[in-house]
Formats: sequence, structure tokens, C-alpha cells
Amino acid sequence: MKEGPDIARVAALLGDPARANMLTALMSGRALTAAELAQEAGVTPQTASSHLAKLEAGQIVTPRKQGRHRYFTLSGPDIVEVLEVLMGIASRVGHNRVRTGPKDPELRKARVCYDHLAGEMGVALFAALEERELIAIDHNGVILTDAGADFAAGFGIDLMALRNTPRPLCRECLDWSARQSHLAGAFGAALLNRFYELGWAQRRRDSRVVRFSLEGEKQFHTLCDGREPAAGRIS
Repeated sequence: MKEGPDIARVAALLGDPARANMLTALMSGRALTAAELAQEAGVTPQTASSHLAKLEAGQIVTPRKQGRHRYFTLSGPDIVEVLEVLMGIASRVGHNRVRTGPKDPELRKARVCYDHLAGEMGVALFAALEERELIAIDHNGVILTDAGADFAAGFGIDLMALRNTPRPLCRECLDWSARQSHLAGAFGAALLNRFYELGWAQRRRDSRVVRFSLEGEKQFHTLCDGREPAAGRIS
């Protein structure tokens, strides 16, 4: 008998089309009901409940009860990482689904991946942080440099609070649309939250799309270029 983790079981749970659609919807980081996930998957509520029971048993999703409703979330950020890698492979080998309307361009430009910035702007941010030597990559993965810690403090991010969580501070996440890395981990999430706080960007309702205002995008690129962005809230 083979020893070690059973990847076939996990792959089977992720591989069903309806379950894959549910899990993709949960990459937004929001908790969704079975009815909402049924709509995302294009299946009946009864079928969705059966799929969710399998995902829950496999510890891919976590249920949370509030009042009369049960909500589901992904069981951890590592599930998001796997889904992003699989989406990148599907895109590379040509297994793409046809979508109409403005969603695809917006998702490719800027979207939330669980709780951090992904898409073209997420990749640009990762590249800029690395070029400015605010992050570095070594044998342990992505690390925040001393200059990066100074930058974080100046940008209004509480690093001490981030370091006191069990979550990795920085982590590289492969972007499915750009096929390059964007920044995950506690610091990646804190940067996106800071963009929200400054009013540079906002999350589109019921979507993974992150929309930057014209001024917010200007300040974002100023930050990436290593210049001092305008302080205060952007309207």
C-alpha cells in the first residue's frame, strides 16, 4: 500500500465541475449559503447540499451557522493557493470557459484572491515591492526586509499585530490570469485593506472584482514607483 497523503481524494473533490464553481465563488473570502452556492454552480439546492457535504467531509470547506442559515467558507488560504495554481494550469493549456460581458477584463485587472490583491495590479505590486527590495525571496520563501518593515510602518500597517498571528507574514501566490506571482499572507491582506481604508479602491458588490478609482490607481502606481503617495483619504 502506498504511504503518504492521498492527493487523489483531494483532486476528486476539487475536480467536479459544480464543486469547482462553488469553490471559485468562495475564493472571494466571503461566507456563502448553500442556496447562493447552488446558483453559482448552476445546480439544484438539493444537489448543492450533497456537494457541500462531500467538501465538508473532506475538510475543503468549513460550515458556520448563524440564525437559521448555514454559511460556508474555504477551510484555509492553502485551498485558495491550490485553486489559483489549477486555474493557471487550465489557462496555460487552453481549458478556458467562455464568458461574456465586462467581468473578465475587470477580473484580470484587479480582483481579490481570498483576502489579498490579485490580477495585473496584484502582480505589479509584487514586482514593485521586490524591485524596491521591500520583499525578498530566499530558500524559505518570501520575506519582508528591514526596508519593507519601515515602509509598512510608514504606510500605516501594524506589523506587530500581523506577526502575532499564526499566518505567514508574506507568501507568494501564483496568479492564474497573469501567470506570475502576487503577494499573499498577512502582509498582502493588510496592503489591500489599507488601499480600501485610503479610499483608493473598493470591492464590487457580489464579485471578486476590485475597482480602483482614477485617483486611487494613480496613487497605487505612485506607490509602486517608489514615490510618496498623497496622504489622507481619497474620495
